[in-house]
Amino acid sequence: MATIKNSSMCDEKTYELFFKTHSKVFRNYIYYKCGDIQQAEDIVQDTFIKLWKNCAKVALKKAKSYMFTLANNAFLNQVAHKKVVLEYQKTIMRQQTNESPEFILEEKEFLLKLNKAIADLPEKQRVVFLLSRIDKKKYREISELLGISIKAVEKRMSQALDTLRKKISNI
Repeated sequence: MATIKNSSMCDEKTYELFFKTHSKVFRNYIYYKCGDIQQAEDIVQDTFIKLWKNCAKVALKKAKSYMFTLANNAFLNQVAHKKVVLEYQKTIMRQQTNESPEFILEEKEFLLKLNKAIADLPEKQRVVFLLSRIDKKKYREISELLGISIKAVEKRMSQALDTLRKKISNI
């Protein structure tokens, strides 16, 4: 590289020498990150194309760090894209398996009956039930909040669950 220090990245011989000197290093860098040699080679090829397109803007001294940045960003973009694709696939799978009109209607009816059953619980049972199941409080925390023993919390929770089972079992 010493012979081309004053050359421009837009010079074909300089670019070719830079490619031959550094392409394997960039490929290995991305390969170590992703574990897929084909993906690493694709990313490196794309980054060298970007380098060529922007050769006038990139100084030879900065080309190596520019390429590492481009390659890393391209890899991160692919990872982010894969996450989006996977989320979309999960959403589609959920919609295909659960979203029949009958299912939606039954689910809404069940939620209405469940909410009514919870609302119909005696206040002391309802408070314990909601603190436990909605606020995710432990029995010890509930007993401290309400100023009652843990055994009283357990009893109220047991009664609330029994009542809900009876009201919802016929749904």
